[in-house]
Amino acid sequence: MSQDDTATHTTSVKDVKQLGTFAAIASLSYVFWICGGMEMIERLAYYGVRQSSGIYITDAVSNGGLGMLESDLGIVFLIWALVQTFVPVFTGGISDRVGYKETIFASTIFKIMGYLIMGFFPTFWGFTMGAIVLAFGTGIFKPGIQGTISKATNRKNSSMAWGVFYQTVNIGGALGPMVAVSLRQLSWDMLFFTCAGIISINFLLLLTYKEPDKDARLAHRAKVKSGEIREQNLAQDSLRELLNPILLWYVLLFSSFWFMLMAFWDIGPLFFRDWVDTSAMVGQIFGEGGTQNAFWKFFWGMSKDGTQIMPEGLVNLNAILIMLICFIVAGFSAKLRAVTSMAIGTFLASSALLIYGGFNSAWIIVAGVVIFSLGEMLSSPKSSEYLANIAPRDKKAMYLGFTQLPLGIGWIAESYIGPNLYGAYSSKDMLARKALAQTGMTDADITAIPVREAFDMLVTTSGQTAELVTAQLYASSGVGTIWYLLGSIGLMSCFGMYVYGRWIYRLVTDQETSAKPAAQAAE
Repeated sequence: MSQDDTATHTTSVKDVKQLGTFAAIASLSYVFWICGGMEMIERLAYYGVRQSSGIYITDAVSNGGLGMLESDLGIVFLIWALVQTFVPVFTGGISDRVGYKETIFASTIFKIMGYLIMGFFPTFWGFTMGAIVLAFGTGIFKPGIQGTISKATNRKNSSMAWGVFYQTVNIGGALGPMVAVSLRQLSWDMLFFTCAGIISINFLLLLTYKEPDKDARLAHRAKVKSGEIREQNLAQDSLRELLNPILLWYVLLFSSFWFMLMAFWDIGPLFFRDWVDTSAMVGQIFGEGGTQNAFWKFFWGMSKDGTQIMPEGLVNLNAILIMLICFIVAGFSAKLRAVTSMAIGTFLASSALLIYGGFNSAWIIVAGVVIFSLGEMLSSPKSSEYLANIAPRDKKAMYLGFTQLPLGIGWIAESYIGPNLYGAYSSKDMLARKALAQTGMTDADITAIPVREAFDMLVTTSGQTAELVTAQLYASSGVGTIWYLLGSIGLMSCFGMYVYGRWIYRLVTDQETSAKPAAQAAE
């Protein structure tokens, strides 16, 4: 890319002073809120399945799970990530050309099919095929929604808009696991079928949706069809935009951020299931015996007897916090440069993972989730705002499709590495099998034990309580080491973002300095 091309891009990198919190919220159009509603519904169904999928795949067959190893989970998550993240990178521009409403409609069809396949075919390959279809639908859903948001906002309200949008998204993201915990304790197929019904609600919201700048898009398409405008190949156009150094370095740096975040969502439920006992915390909050209040059991994602918070419930605290306070954090981050906000957020999220590495006390884990959530709120919405602001007006969906590229790189790497590392070094089932071998049990007998049932066998063999055996395995195995590795990756990303931010600032400063003589000459 030439120096002139780089200068053209840097003009839009400069941050613009934002409206105040309430003025920015009041300036948002109705189509913004419609998009927020559709994304909320989509996330409710998606996270209802996604947050519990690791538990479903690795849980014992006797509990209704698929009885697979963490390495099998890594394969599913790898395929899921490949499809979901790279589809919008190369098809995001289609939304700009075909229409946002049309691609949102098509994506809903695919997502319904994905949930139904998961429900009707409770096997490894059945779930994998359902995940592929669901991932494809999700991939073509994002650019249309986010492209609409970008066109329905402006540089003065964009920070608050993306923060509020992220907050509405997490209303669905928070409700999804709550629904999942209740339904999966009844049956797994009920969860999948219910999510298929939930996503169907978006057909109703689409009836009220109106695409911004549709007339301009149709006029442009007419000129292309008549030959008045020659349009470049979409894949080549996307590749050329990706070679912009500002965009390229953003993708590389933010990939490690997403590696870290996806580790929390993918490995967190497994770690919390195996090593974090929430019964004492529940007893301190609700008293001995927990609670039988239906609302609190649903809201916190608790077990049927109300004595424990399920793994999804702990992870879901992240979405609950974002649902409740993201607009406040967005108001604070509006005062920061976009890259600065992302760097601070990455540091906080990384620190939370280091906390998980050192402790398995429920209250400390909760504190870690709070810190992680603040970091995410400072980083993730700001990344969408940043790309939306540097995107050309006629390529908003394309650029917002690019948001999936760092997510894809980070998620693809983590989806395979994370579960495999956890299965090899931190899985309670794996460590229980090693402990059984030390008792003299033969390899053949250990291999014959079904997946996720080795710990119960160890408890029976040892004659000790499950709590004591868990504490012994945790103390002797260093299961938290995996979090130190993941947190370190996040810290390196934080440092890279700091350097990147200073580079962007210098580009803008140099451009403004060179522009002053030209402006004075024109006067």
